[in-house]
Amino acid sequence: MNYPPEEQSQRSELQEKLLKAPAYRLAFEDTALLGKDELRPLRLQMELYKAEMAQQEQQVRSTVVVFGSARTLPPNIAQEKLNAAQRALEASPEDPLLKAEVTTSKKQVEQSHYYQVAREFSKIVSTTCQCDGECDYVVVTGGGPGIMEAGNRGAFDVNAKSIGLNIELPFEQAPNPYVTPELCFNFQYFAIRKMHFLMRARALVAFPGGYGTMDELFESMTLIQTGKSPKIPIVLVGKNFWTRVFNLEVLAEEGVISPHDLDLVTYAETPEEIWDAIENYYQENPLPPETNPDM
Repeated sequence: MNYPPEEQSQRSELQEKLLKAPAYRLAFEDTALLGKDELRPLRLQMELYKAEMAQQEQQVRSTVVVFGSARTLPPNIAQEKLNAAQRALEASPEDPLLKAEVTTSKKQVEQSHYYQVAREFSKIVSTTCQCDGECDYVVVTGGGPGIMEAGNRGAFDVNAKSIGLNIELPFEQAPNPYVTPELCFNFQYFAIRKMHFLMRARALVAFPGGYGTMDELFESMTLIQTGKSPKIPIVLVGKNFWTRVFNLEVLAEEGVISPHDLDLVTYAETPEEIWDAIENYYQENPLPPETNPDM
């Protein structure tokens, strides 16, 4: 229908406003809608499905979880940081902040060997279990720096896939560069991220770490202890660290855990010992038929 020019101009302006109106957007393109509190259940479901579907597409059948501190530095970087701190202290020997920095840097040098252990372990497991297109025992980390980076880096070194499950935090958090791009995920919700850590896990390897590592480790142990997650080997790397941080024997003596709960964990120091612990576990406890645990 032909409208008078003035009316046609008005109609066009009104239609343009309608096309740009938020209400007219397709629901899945409406980020303001998706961000509403009422749609939190949908966002939770989307976070679950996105990573799940991607892992299926990449044929990830099983994983090995690597936990550990984001603050653990590669040995060369830790040594460079210590050297710089010591030079600064030599110039200002009475500065208390510089003294504290030297002390911290020395501790980071001591801890830095765990970076190399995690990297070498990841090389071993990735070389052993990713061949002929099969993706078993794929290393999965929190996707950040430190021990997480080392785990992803070891797989990267041997051209193998690895997974990074990053998390939105109040401070800046970027994925380390060694995660396989198709398996690099970012989460809003800790709960869904933790589910993905364990849904395909065949082993859990925990290096020294802080609150985040403890949270992930103890929740995993609780799920296994209560039967909500299948029993898998849990390897704690660095016995001296772990036995000083928490004493499982005391928990058993006090009766707050059962004596057999002590068997949930084993200790290792080297990449080879970690892998041996996992292999030995499955020699004694062969895998059952494929299951899809509802945690």
